[in-house]
Amino acid sequence: MRKILVAMAVLSASWGCVAETVGDVSTTFKLLSPNDKVVVEVFDDPDVDGVACYLSHAKTGGYKGALGLAEDTSDAAVACRQIGPIGFKGKIAKQEEVFNARTSFLFKHVRVVRMVDSKRNTLVYLVYSDKLIDGSPKNSITAVPVLASQQIPLK
Repeated sequence: MRKILVAMAVLSASWGCVAETVGDVSTTFKLLSPNDKVVVEVFDDPDVDGVACYLSHAKTGGYKGALGLAEDTSDAAVACRQIGPIGFKGKIAKQEEVFNARTSFLFKHVRVVRMVDSKRNTLVYLVYSDKLIDGSPKNSITAVPVLASQQIPLK
């Protein structure tokens, strides 16, 4: 049993990077339990130095939310920006998930996927929500151009 738990922890750690919370705002007042919120988080692209992504997403409050049993809505937005010189830690995939966060007890996640537009030398980031049975078409996209003199190294 212990080996299974360790394996699950290692796998979940490799699914994406950890985000830092920048702040949140309440959207619904609840008298005796946590409010519904919109949370803003930031994470650095794990394979590209100089790029940070800001992610906003809904967080359900109430008693279920406090216990981690609520299912958050599929509303999310992403804005990635160059925050320093862009550098690549190695070759990157043409399309790769760079962030993953659970938004329900078991089966729903918000995901950020990095895509490379080679023709325009641009990194494109897409945020969407998925669910084991059915996902949501709600999504948001942002792009970070890379200088023409710096080629994006693809796998």
